[in-house]
Amino acid sequence: MSGGEEHEVLDETTRLRIELAYDGAPFRGWARQPGLPSVQAALEDALELVVRAPCRTVVAGRTDTGVHARNQTVHVDVPVTRWRELSAPRGGGESGPARSATPAGRGGAADGSPGAGSGVGGLAAGSVPAITRRLNGALARVLGREREAHGWEPAVGAVVVHDVAVAPAGFDARFSALSRGYLYRVADTVTGHDPLTRTWAWWLNSELDVAAMDRAVHELLGLHDFLSFCKPREGATTVRELQGAGVERDAAGTVLVRLTADAFCHHMVRSVVGAVARVGEGRRDASWPGERLRAANRDASVPMAPAHGLVLEAVNYPSPERLAERALLTRARRDAS
Repeated sequence: MSGGEEHEVLDETTRLRIELAYDGAPFRGWARQPGLPSVQAALEDALELVVRAPCRTVVAGRTDTGVHARNQTVHVDVPVTRWRELSAPRGGGESGPARSATPAGRGGAADGSPGAGSGVGGLAAGSVPAITRRLNGALARVLGREREAHGWEPAVGAVVVHDVAVAPAGFDARFSALSRGYLYRVADTVTGHDPLTRTWAWWLNSELDVAAMDRAVHELLGLHDFLSFCKPREGATTVRELQGAGVERDAAGTVLVRLTADAFCHHMVRSVVGAVARVGEGRRDASWPGERLRAANRDASVPMAPAHGLVLEAVNYPSPERLAERALLTRARRDAS
């Protein structure tokens, strides 16, 4: 075997799909930043402890400082040789990769299929429970004494990995996604202000008109330029398709704002929530968010709701055979814009 051929084999990777959840409070957002705690850095540091190789993750939806995720999806490419060692049966008889349905509500295929199939790197797609446990163990170390070593408050349990699996061929956590779903919680005078909710609900000192808020948010459904509700990034489009929207109270009276879109631009969810909250307070008519949308002009009239009430609830993907097609289509649309 020539040197070039040997290098090619050594560099072969297999793609893993990781489903996780996190409390955003102890972090400065998802993205790794020098000298600051982030969810991405914690996960990658834990992965490197397990894999013993550099690991760079790609996430379905980047979250801001203080934003939480109940169901987040990432992928990471690891050396095939190292993955075979990690997933090989151990003395206790535990098997390697096995076909297993993605846990319900955790980034499964939109058609309900489990997401199994031919994996990336020639390995069968499927969950590997032993690696999930090892990764959570490594996270406990990273979020415990390693955070303390940086002078940060320990945050053991703030990130939990639900599932590690060999990804089906064509899977890309970001570009294969069909939609992302967010939930925002507001506690008004109907529920009162319970101190135990202060880290995950926005407190407002008035009784919100939920029906008016629901009418207002429905005006935003469809494919539009959401510039009025976004912090634009240079070279990036603010055109998005809002696929689902609604406002309701749960059994405890908490106001729930639900938004689903193909993707969200920076600060879009929090700005939409801020706008419809103004409607709920009676400070704006239900038609006002739609008027702002059509103006396509970002200004100070649209407030931004605080980050801590926001949770990424779901990332949805097509069936395994359509993952690569979806990724190509999404990339083409982003490049065109």
